[in-house]
Parts: sequence; structure tokens; C-alpha cells
Amino acid sequence: MLSFKRDHYCGLLNETMAGQTVHLSGWVQRTRDLGGVVFVWLRDREGLVQLVFDTAVCSKEVFEVARSLRSEYVITVVGEVRMRDAAAVNKDLATGTIEVFVTDAELLNKSETPPIYVNSDKTDENELVRLKYRYLDLRSEKLQKNLRLRSQIVNCIRNEMDSMGFTEVETPILTKSTPEGARDFLVPSRLHAGTFYALPQSPQIYKQLLMLSGLDRY
Repeated sequence: MLSFKRDHYCGLLNETMAGQTVHLSGWVQRTRDLGGVVFVWLRDREGLVQLVFDTAVCSKEVFEVARSLRSEYVITVVGEVRMRDAAAVNKDLATGTIEVFVTDAELLNKSETPPIYVNSDKTDENELVRLKYRYLDLRSEKLQKNLRLRSQIVNCIRNEMDSMGFTEVETPILTKSTPEGARDFLVPSRLHAGTFYALPQSPQIYKQLLMLSGLDRY
């Protein structure tokens, strides 16, 4: 059994790493079995890289692992980064000039046939089905980029406001019900039967208390 110690991400491998031995882990995107050679696209949070299982390089046991792989199986591998032949370069792939010749591999987890297309450009799927299997949908490169972009934007805003002397304060989300125009969303108390908390419609009261406390920038 391989010790789980990923040292590189698939999508970050490049030509300067040719000849290096790397330890990768991720999901199987797709496979091609050509008899004596099996090609596997391995995917992680940073992108894709092509794995090559060649009987001239790996053992029979490792080769059988490759032949058993299906979409979304989780594997960890050890292999050598090599340059692709000029005719085999894939210009549509960020790592299309290299491939990893696998010397050892371990199947970490199998997967049933996914109910949605994972990391695909297909847009004809029912949105409700995608939301039901959101944990699979979020494996897609597009959605992960969106989440990282959102995180970067929020961090930029926080850093800028911090430099201007603002203090970030998280006000309570449970409070006493206050009669306003909208209907309250009530949350029953576990300790006091018959009593309820309400989700605040606005943090206005807490903002006023912060001002009284001397926090004029929050």
C-alpha cells in the first residue's frame, strides 16, 4: 500500500519537471485501453494530467489496477514525468506537453456511474439534478474556479477595509422576535418549551450597539 503523501497537483506539472518522480492523487476523468498500454486522465483541483500505464514500466499488478479503472474512481500513483512526442502533444490541455509514466498505483475508492456529467461542458442537464448532487457538480473546474475567485474578491475587500480601520464583527443570528412588516422565521428553543428565537430581519439593533460601544467603523 502506498503511503498517502501527494507532493504535486496534476494541473501544476510542467516541462521543467521532466525526469522527476511525482506522487499524485485524484479522480479518474477517463481511460483508454490500447492493450499493452492504458492511458488515464487524472484530475484534481488544479487540472488534468495524462497517466501512462505501460507494461514495460510498471508491474503486472499495477497494470491490472489501470485496466480496472472507471470514471470518478479515486487513485494515488507514483510515476516519472516525461515529455510527450511531438505528434502526441495536446494543445487543449495545460499539461499537454507532458505525461506521467506510472510505476506504482493504488485504487483508493471505487465509484458508481455518476448521475451527472462531472467536469463536463454539457449544459443540457436538469438543474435540480445538479443541485441534488452538488458535491459532484462542485468537482468541475469551472465551479471550483468560481469559488476561488469569490474567495479572492472577498479577501481583497476585507484587506482593503482592514487597512482603512474597519473592524469585522459578526452579529448574532438568533434574537428576540420584533414586530415588523415581514413575517419572522422562528426557531424553537430546546431548553425552554413553548419559546422561540427569531432570525433577525436586519442587524440594525446590533449596529447601533456597536456605535454606542465606540466601533464607528465595522
